[in-house]
Amino acid sequence: MSAVAEATGLSRNTISVGVRDLQRPSDTPPVGRIRREGAGRKSCTQLDPKLMQALEDLVEPTTRGDPMSPLRWTCKSVRQLADELRRQRHEVGPTTVARLLQEAGYSLQGNRKTREGGSHPDRNAQFEFINQQVKAFQRGGQPVISVDTKKKELVGDFKNGGREWRPEGEPEEVRVHDFQDPVLGKAIPYGVYDLTHNEGWVSVGIDHDTAEFATEAIRRWWRKMGSKRYPGARELLITADGGGSNGSRCRLWKVALQKLADRTGLNLSVSHLPPGTSKWNKIEHRLFCHITQNWRGRPLVSHEVIVNLIANTTTAKGLKVKAELDTGSYPCGIKVSKAELERLELHQAKTLGNWNYTIKPKRGSK
Repeated sequence: MSAVAEATGLSRNTISVGVRDLQRPSDTPPVGRIRREGAGRKSCTQLDPKLMQALEDLVEPTTRGDPMSPLRWTCKSVRQLADELRRQRHEVGPTTVARLLQEAGYSLQGNRKTREGGSHPDRNAQFEFINQQVKAFQRGGQPVISVDTKKKELVGDFKNGGREWRPEGEPEEVRVHDFQDPVLGKAIPYGVYDLTHNEGWVSVGIDHDTAEFATEAIRRWWRKMGSKRYPGARELLITADGGGSNGSRCRLWKVALQKLADRTGLNLSVSHLPPGTSKWNKIEHRLFCHITQNWRGRPLVSHEVIVNLIANTTTAKGLKVKAELDTGSYPCGIKVSKAELERLELHQAKTLGNWNYTIKPKRGSK
């Protein structure tokens, strides 16, 4: 008995029970088994048939709307679940709760952004109009751009999301707290994406994200890239979100566009995306996402680093990006009167004119 216990690692009591089973001819186990059926400890769900239902009642998503649910206002960790089950006189521990949840098909999951809220009644009509406009401009050899402001970034040795290859055990050390550095400030990347040639321009501002800053970024793109790509261009189509510095209701945006049209001599046609559809803006998934991927895990310690990381963003499909620091001052709170707005060369389209309009240069302006 001692030799078998030492060789197998089993206790003497377990070996004794097995020997007694083998000595009872009437209880001889079936072929292929060591012991007769029914041996071993019963599962917790057999000992407590109501346990699984009690657990599912606690984690069922519908309980979120029930203020009387025991775990309505607490984190549903396995420890919390086990504590609540014990209060209901179900003897179970956190490890068993985790196993039961996995067996029942549950897993740890985060939130997923899928619901867009109410859809604007003119949403489909606007998207169809934008699609027609883009195709018409491209057939005519005229430039089409998508514009938007990327997320503002703190400048300094702050944590930046993502991971980068480094020697093991030598992570980049950054500040614990993300408080804006009073000297370095923040960076405001405003992008211009050329839909036809897969090229981008990013002006990195240091002041405020205003309509004047946005139109200055477009002007710089035209002077550094657009005019060379489209030397015979007579008009420019701008697709933009419905809000922010380039919003459809922003009066200063239209005034700034008038100045841009006067300087470039271009007819500036603007089409805004419907409310709640900013994620469909081409610049988001053709330019900004690649910039974020390129600087992942890299602290943005200076404006120079930010500009260089943006300018060196490329893709397998040939994306090219240029970037430049804009140190200009763009004050907030500039008011535009109704009289100023009426003096603009603004012509609304017949289809959804509040979202689609053209601003023409004033005579003798260029």
